[in-house]
Amino acid sequence: MTELDIDSIRGDFPALASLVHGTKLVYLDNASTTQKPNVVLNAIRDAYVHSCANVHRGVHALSAAATAQYEQVRTIAQSFLNAPDDKEIIFTSGTTEAINLVANAVGRARVWPGDNVVITEMEHHSNLVPWQMLCADRQAQLRVIPIDDRGDLRMDRVPTLIDHRTRLVAVSHISNSLGSVNPVVDIVTKAKEMGALVLVDGAQAAAHGPIDVQALGCDFYAFSGHKVFGPTGVGVLWGRREILEATPPWEGGGDMILSVSFEGTSYNEVPYKFEAGTPNIVGVIGLGAALRYIQKLDFDAVARHEQDLLAKTVRLLNSTSGIRIVGEPKLRAAAVSFVVEGVHAHDVGTVLDLEGIAVRTGHHCTQPVMEHFDVPATVRASFAVYNTAAEVDRLAVGLRKVREVFG
Repeated sequence: MTELDIDSIRGDFPALASLVHGTKLVYLDNASTTQKPNVVLNAIRDAYVHSCANVHRGVHALSAAATAQYEQVRTIAQSFLNAPDDKEIIFTSGTTEAINLVANAVGRARVWPGDNVVITEMEHHSNLVPWQMLCADRQAQLRVIPIDDRGDLRMDRVPTLIDHRTRLVAVSHISNSLGSVNPVVDIVTKAKEMGALVLVDGAQAAAHGPIDVQALGCDFYAFSGHKVFGPTGVGVLWGRREILEATPPWEGGGDMILSVSFEGTSYNEVPYKFEAGTPNIVGVIGLGAALRYIQKLDFDAVARHEQDLLAKTVRLLNSTSGIRIVGEPKLRAAAVSFVVEGVHAHDVGTVLDLEGIAVRTGHHCTQPVMEHFDVPATVRASFAVYNTAAEVDRLAVGLRKVREVFG
């Protein structure tokens, strides 16, 4: 059984050596964004220094070098997702743009009055609002798979919600606010029985285990670079090639065209017809470095390590008076949310910050989840491969400080 060399891994991430308010940083906000390893920082710097040019169509050496590096990342992302074809990899600004692309390009071609789109109660606003907008525009119905009081999906409701008028189902692989790991394959199976397409929001899953879109059986999978140790402002949408080829482009502009005249425009092939304008070239190159870094990790060892941290954190929170965990899903990954009795989540986060501990506070862009559990906000501790048991102990000390400050 392989064990992770956590000290070596932590040495790859220079930000983890930072001091915050005079004490060593404990970074437990990974569900929001992850820190960046040296290989990513170096790749970004090298790209700006040695191959800073626009991609595609350039005839000079810098453009050729930038294009080669940029396009190589499609192959890296294809391998990362076990996708059949690198032409199915579309670069976006992140998960949010990827979902909006599917809603606007695919959704507007397939959803009509009387149809329905199915999401879940735990979705991030980025996987909720685009579908609300689509349904309002198309006079379609937005249906919601509810969650139970543990934070698990009510799968018993799925057969009545996904029916022959369902055109799209959008579901998070892992909940960003509860850490719930969803039974995506079961949802995909039901959707396929009804002829519906399925988009999986993989923003919270991509850094924590191998992703296999062929095994999942979905039609689209989206994730963001900044949650997998890569840069901000870049992400990936994978889609089945036959669907992408049959779908009109969403945005117009450079690189998504073959020819333009006032009489009409012909569009480029997949994936370029969905990548209008100058892309985040260096961001994509940095993302490639991040994915290569992840692929060198032993995901089984990563999963064991992160589950150990989660278990220790849950024991800590359950044994501390005045703290209540929000959601206890059957299968949880990488994050746990909680409230401190009589103390607003923002105040908890402020005191923890003064102790050098970074957590996320608020509704986590999942206001329906907060409404379900009847809380205005929670404190969320979320983990990555570089976190340690000693940092969980620091969290315990910080929470005792919260109780001291607020009585």
